Amino acid sequence: MSKQPKLKRRQFLAGALAAGPVASIAAATKANAQAAPARVTSVPPVPPNENVLPDGTPLTEARSGSDYIVDVIKTLNIEYVASLPAATFRGLQESLLNYGNNTKPEFIMCLHEEIAVAMAHGYAKVARKPMAAMVHGTVGLQHASMAMYNAYADRAPILVISGNIQNSSARRPNVEWNHAAVDQNAMVRDFTKWDAQPTSLQASAEALVQAYDLAVTAPMAPVLVTLDADIQEDPLHKEEEAKLVLPKLRRSRHPQGDAESLHEAAKMLVAAENPVIYANRYGRTEKAPALLVQLAELLHAPVIDGRSRMNFPSRHKYNHNGRREQALAQADLLLALEPVDLWGLTNDVQDLIGRPNRRLNRQANLKIVHIGTEGLLLKANYGDVQRYAPSDLTIAGDAEATMPVLIEAVKRELTPSRAAALAQRGEKLSAMAPRFLEQARTEATYGWDASPISVARTCMELWDALKGEEWTMPTETVFLSDYPHRLWDINKPHNWIGGSGAQGVGYNAPAALGAALANKGTGRITAAIIGDGEMMMTNQSLWTAAHHQIPILYIVHNNRAYHMEVMHTLRMADRRSRDTQRIHIGTDISKPNIDFATLAKSMGVYGQGPIDSPNDLGPAIKRAIDVVKRGEPALIDVVSQPR
Repeated sequence: MSKQPKLKRRQFLAGALAAGPVASIAAATKANAQAAPARVTSVPPVPPNENVLPDGTPLTEARSGSDYIVDVIKTLNIEYVASLPAATFRGLQESLLNYGNNTKPEFIMCLHEEIAVAMAHGYAKVARKPMAAMVHGTVGLQHASMAMYNAYADRAPILVISGNIQNSSARRPNVEWNHAAVDQNAMVRDFTKWDAQPTSLQASAEALVQAYDLAVTAPMAPVLVTLDADIQEDPLHKEEEAKLVLPKLRRSRHPQGDAESLHEAAKMLVAAENPVIYANRYGRTEKAPALLVQLAELLHAPVIDGRSRMNFPSRHKYNHNGRREQALAQADLLLALEPVDLWGLTNDVQDLIGRPNRRLNRQANLKIVHIGTEGLLLKANYGDVQRYAPSDLTIAGDAEATMPVLIEAVKRELTPSRAAALAQRGEKLSAMAPRFLEQARTEATYGWDASPISVARTCMELWDALKGEEWTMPTETVFLSDYPHRLWDINKPHNWIGGSGAQGVGYNAPAALGAALANKGTGRITAAIIGDGEMMMTNQSLWTAAHHQIPILYIVHNNRAYHMEVMHTLRMADRRSRDTQRIHIGTDISKPNIDFATLAKSMGVYGQGPIDSPNDLGPAIKRAIDVVKRGEPALIDVVSQPR
């Protein structure tokens, strides 16, 4: 065992400051007088033949604990770690950069912890695997919590790594006292799938591997591992290292519905006269849409897409979102695949049928088959799982993993005569589909040449530029009146990645950047339409896009207001028969108007706008896409109508 003393935080900082500010200034002045340095660095390098700090404290010669942790992380094949640098994981950060050579994972610098986690959220839904996010103890974890809650509600896998100083006697006064906790993970435990605060290197390794395994097994969700600073920074001696083992990740199979229940579900589906398939958090991998198409075409049944994922092609003949209310009202069987809120869905159908006082599953003409994993991940405190919604047949299992077995069960139930009858139903459904697109196109013409620019015009000008490319639209579309879903041909799993999960404002800009990071090098264009309020929550994402040269097109839907809140306030004023002239107070983002193009330029991003003439929009988008194709980020500020 080496007799070299351990180098603690207080020793390190005492040594680093021992020379004092006067000595530092004098040394810098002398260096400047001799020659201008080629590059200014924030920290002077350690002299090549020195092994002590200025106060005589020996430097660590052996490997450190964080080097071993990097070895563990590399076994998980994580491409990126997004982070705002901080003291509690400084040991791990240095090891990632120098010992790990900043590759797999590569360090992505963010300017806010919420951005780091939201980037990982968007990345996971395009790359189909997690990236890591590192956050500072207590205060950094609180910054990250909103993005973690979004990802939890969206069932997105993220490996969050936090730092902490568990030994209270090792904390420096004031800052480290405030930035450490006994049970730091308690702050976010209600919206993570699993967390750990290991107290040894071996336990840290096992916690990281176990966390990753749990995160990527349905139901997916963020996981959190908090690593103690001493574990990261203490020397790792050969005797200790010889006892350490790198845990091997053994991937688990996703939970699948049981065969007996699926046989019963298949009988019900084949016998139904007007079945409707409802898919929400169903599309977990690139295989999901094709499997759902196969089931819909076997049954000749309409599909209603809840739009939490890319579940079903937007222009498929059985995509009947255009007649959602009518389809649900006529249904005699509802197959709900990973519904986010089954009670809300069935309550909507109750209202449509006009029987609000009767339980849906008790109605003679409607049966509900529910396949999903939401019941396998329950936390009592937050409203992620809503009111209890009974069904005639509930099958606990990942809907996508279950789909091949259900398809085979349906095939076994289909007789030639029944298949012919279902095909006739399919002909009627197919004839309806073109009307939905024509109706949306007609609605899009209203205000086509108006200024401010209509939402439909913005969406269609962007579609005109994207339709000949490989592309991803990584942002929510509700505030765009769902025009991308209604007008675009969304037919590939990477074309759209769903929403935020918990509708937490600030998700869209960094999540889109995470999606663009996953697309980097694939030739896909990542094009995001972001609300102005959304962009102002996390506009620091622009700096990260420029700094890491992540190609992305941001179009700011700049209606100069939190328009949803405008509508809420207007509704309250109308309900109370009060003046509606003051509803702009506390909701408008004006006086002054924000110049997003200038904001983008200040952070190194190509910016255009504000654009308020619709005839200028198409050319601006083409110029911006040329920038994106060069591998750079771009932003267009579009002065828009409210919706």
